[in-house]
Amino acid sequence: MYFSYTEEELNHLKKRDKRLAAAIDEIGALSGWHVEPDVFSALVHHIVGQQVSTLAQRTVWARILAGLGEVTPENICAAGSEKMQSFGISFRKAEYIMELARKTASCEFDPGELWKLDDEAVIKRLSALRGVGVWTAEMLLIFSMRRRDVLSFGDFGIRRGLRMLYRHREITPALFEKYRKRYSPCGSVASLYLWEVAGGALPALTDPAPGGAKKRRAAAR
Repeated sequence: MYFSYTEEELNHLKKRDKRLAAAIDEIGALSGWHVEPDVFSALVHHIVGQQVSTLAQRTVWARILAGLGEVTPENICAAGSEKMQSFGISFRKAEYIMELARKTASCEFDPGELWKLDDEAVIKRLSALRGVGVWTAEMLLIFSMRRRDVLSFGDFGIRRGLRMLYRHREITPALFEKYRKRYSPCGSVASLYLWEVAGGALPALTDPAPGGAKKRRAAAR
């Protein structure tokens, strides 16, 4: 399943911002951004992916799926912390995941209730869990709950995409807020395109931040 968007959302963004409009037209339609509609599984997936490369996250996630069969609170509780670590995650992440599984199994935390909450309330609720910060909650909003207006200041790729597209050396909170308001209520679709820009989808654009080009070359190796 992929994150889908409408022509109306694209047209809104293109009318609001000429540079983003040009990027959207040059990059074209997007179809590779996967979503995981099971909130619990998606939350575990995002905890696994914290502070590791995309390749490492995929490798560990494949091991977890092979080892558990299905990522459920019951299966994780039955597996235990040591087995979770054997899949390639740290002791601390294993503890976070085990605690999440126990709280979900006991109904102390109910992922289903999140669907009834607005974005800010979801972030507040998830951030109360150990091992889950604002960024993780925002990624869950996009890639599990498919909320439409999420633009994450805490995401390096989003800030990098903004720098590259608008030629800023730094994205301050105030500057970020200007773009967030401009893109709203289609911030999630804007995020997808900014990630594409940050990933090199438009080769003519470089990162104007100090050391930006060097970081890009290092990331490509």
